[in-house]
This record gives sequence, C-alpha cells and structure tokens, in this order.
Amino acid sequence: MRIWGLAILIVASTAFAHVGSPDVYLEGDAGPYHLLVSVNPPAMIPGVAQVQIRVASGSVNSITITPIYVNGKDQGLPPAPDAMQPSADPQCFRGNVWLMDSGAWELHAEVAGPEGIGKLVIPVPAYARRILPMERNLGTALFVLMMILVVGVVSIAGAAAREGVVPPTVTPSSRNLRIGRIAAAVTTLSVVTILSLGNWWWNATAAELKHSMLYNPPPLEVSCQADELTLKMDENVWHKTRKDQWSMSLIPDHGHLMHLFLLRVPAMDRFYHLHPEQVGDGVFRAKLPPVSAGNYKVFADIVRGTGFPETMVSEINLPGVSGGTFAGDDSGVSASAFEPSAQFTAISPLADGGRMIWERDQTALKAGEVNWFRFRVEDAQHKPVDDLEPYMGMTGHAEFVRSDLSVFAHIHPAGSVSMAALMLAQKDSGVSIGDASIDHASMHHASMDHGLNPRVPSEVSFPYGFPRPGDYRLFVQVKEHGIIETGVFDARVQN
Repeated sequence: MRIWGLAILIVASTAFAHVGSPDVYLEGDAGPYHLLVSVNPPAMIPGVAQVQIRVASGSVNSITITPIYVNGKDQGLPPAPDAMQPSADPQCFRGNVWLMDSGAWELHAEVAGPEGIGKLVIPVPAYARRILPMERNLGTALFVLMMILVVGVVSIAGAAAREGVVPPTVTPSSRNLRIGRIAAAVTTLSVVTILSLGNWWWNATAAELKHSMLYNPPPLEVSCQADELTLKMDENVWHKTRKDQWSMSLIPDHGHLMHLFLLRVPAMDRFYHLHPEQVGDGVFRAKLPPVSAGNYKVFADIVRGTGFPETMVSEINLPGVSGGTFAGDDSGVSASAFEPSAQFTAISPLADGGRMIWERDQTALKAGEVNWFRFRVEDAQHKPVDDLEPYMGMTGHAEFVRSDLSVFAHIHPAGSVSMAALMLAQKDSGVSIGDASIDHASMHHASMDHGLNPRVPSEVSFPYGFPRPGDYRLFVQVKEHGIIETGVFDARVQN
C-alpha cells in the first residue's frame, strides 16, 4: 500500500446471514402505515447508512429514525432521532444515520400522519468487509504536497550547509558548494529512509487492522460419515476480539439454531434445505435424506444472541447417500442443470403434479432495485391451491443464488432480515412488528404448524433487490398439505 493511500473499512449488513447481499429489506406495519424499508450499509465504520422508506399504504407526514446499538449487555443511550426527507415521490422518504461500531443495530422508525403515530424496528447488522483506497484526486493532491515538502526540506538542508557559515554578500566557495551537495544528498537519503519506514509501518498497521477488523464468517468444517453430516464451527480473530463486547451464543430462527443449505455445483441442479441439531459446543449433526453424489456448496445460517446473523460457507464432495425420507422441516428438490439465459423461468413444475407461477411482467430485472417477487401455487388443473400451510411460521421461504455463487440470500415474506433478529428487536423495543407474513409473534413455528394451522393464501411474495447483475437461480419453498414443495426459477439481472 502506498504511504499516501488511505485504507477505509466499509461494512455490510443483512446481510446478515447472506453472502454478497449487503442491503437490508423489510416489509412491515408501523401502526396503521404499511412500509417497505431499504437500508444501504455505510461505506465505513463509523459510517453513514442510507435509509429509504416507501409508504405502501396510508398518508405520512414525517418519519424519524434512531440507531440503537445492540451488544447483548447494555444498549446505551440512543442518539437524537434523524429526520427523513420526502423525495420527489411523496410516498418515499430518504435519510441517513450513523452506525458507529460493528455488530447488531436496530433502526427505530417513528412514523407520523393523520392516523396517528406508528413505530417499526429494522434490524441491521453491520461489519467491516473490505478495504477501499483513497480517492484518486485526494491521493494525487497529497502526493504533490508531499513532494513539495521533500524538495523543500532537501533544498533548505543544502542551502543551510552551503551558505550557513558564509558571511553575507560573499560567494560560497567550491568547498561550501561541495558541503551543500553532500548535505542535500544525506538529507535526501534520510527523507527516503523515513518515508520507507513510514510506508512499512503503515502497511504493517493496515495488515493488522485488516486481520482484526475485517469481518470473516466463522470457519466451518464439514464431514460426512454414512448418512450423517457433521459441521464444526470454529472462531476466528474477529469473533475472539468481540467476545467481551456482545453475546456469541446462538438463538433459534424459525425454531432452528441452524439452517443448512446444500447446493450441488456447478450445475445447481440439487438443492437441500436441512436443519442440523446441536450436539456440542459449535458442533452440529444432520441426518441426510437421499442425496445425489457430487460436489456441494454449503451455506449454514445462524443467529447470535444479539440478533447478529451469519452465514458460514464451506464445500464438500458427497458420495451418493441413500438416507431416510425428509423429516420435519427438511426439504430438497431436483432441477435441470443451470444454463445462463436471457429468458427467465416463469413456470416451475412441482413434485405433486402442480406448478408454481412467477407473477412478473416483461420488465427487465435490474441490480439495486427493490422488487416484490410474487409466486402463485396451482394444482394439477392449474387452479390456485387452497391447502397451503405455514412453513416454519411463514407463508414461504426463498433462496436467491448467483451463478458464480458470489451471492446467496435467504429471504422471507417480511424481507431479507432474520426473523430471530426481528423478534429480538420487537422484544427489546416493545414495538409490535407488523404482520408481513403469517405471525411474526411466533418465533417457534410449532404452534402454527400444529394446532392453529391458519389458512395461507395461494400466493407468496418476497421483497428483495439483487445486489449485482448476472444470472441467478431462485428456490421458492412453500408447504402444501404437509409436504414442502420447492419451485425453481432462473433469471438474468441487468446493470
């Protein structure tokens, strides 16, 4: 790194339990107002997060947002609320808030309008994830100033040695000139040495900061014996240095401490959504269903006690496994090999003879734009089904995967936020989260899947924005008469 290049740490969010998908999306109710919230993580820590709130129903006069840091011990005193500004679209408000540290944050939004005041809490995980160089113009300006100072120091040293002992009006002798040149050379060598040592110090300090400050998910070791998969979580420097700051314990998300996704690559033609059980400190085991042989990318979602979600990534080469049938909330699907195409998949056949329809127009999908992804489930006669059930407390789940695996996002009808973090925010703040899916008040889905079993509409939708252009495969999961069905769709996203 050049000495005039300044390293800046930037953060990601949501991701939170996502890979390469930093923006946060949440659809929910703030009292009588239905909102769609988008949070763009700050460019550095400390840094400014950009927040956009679109009012989907109701008339709103003003919105304020307050960032609260969650470390599991002491939330501290919140700063003064920041007022969001209405944009050209009167239903859209924009604002900025400072996020001062890595970890779990809650953005408390207060909405005021003719129907009163409503509140909504948005969980936002933040962490440093990469380094940006100094802006070119600023770096160039600082380099020019440095060269001016170097030339000035050398010139002053040479002039002092050459003329410092010479009386006024007397011309320096050849000896004085030689001494001046020697002084200038020694000064030049000294300045170069100082700059080199400074550059070495800068690089060493930057490397140390990169090692301790840049976020990396916990290392994950995956092994298979017979039909049992074992996953061992470890700790890295980033986690060890924060143990005293916030809780590293795990909390259940949709009733499970871990959501495990296996995707056969490169064809992306086998997909499994499993839920390992914890058998020790950082050790999980899962009984495998029948699994086709191949190389699998592994994505494992967990949520910390503060609501900070993480996705661990690994890889394993599996032999053909003739395990038992899918149990509980586990599911899987076989699909055709992924082939990049400009055409998107509109219809996906389901295992029970029905089909899933992606309800979208012909408008091109663009990176960075939030969309509602709507899917309708039909029976074999192409009629909307009436027997969908909650799947882990939600109308559905969706996974968005980029063809090069640089993006993996686990999305819910409420958005990209972790439901465990959302429930924790509700508990901490006393703010009731809006009903964006079935019942956010039920973190453990057992009461919903057994007993009450509310009616679920035949359509399920997910708010999300693709982080990057490229080719994507979508896996959309619903539960129908006790069986988990998975629709598979392909799409191309433009810049």
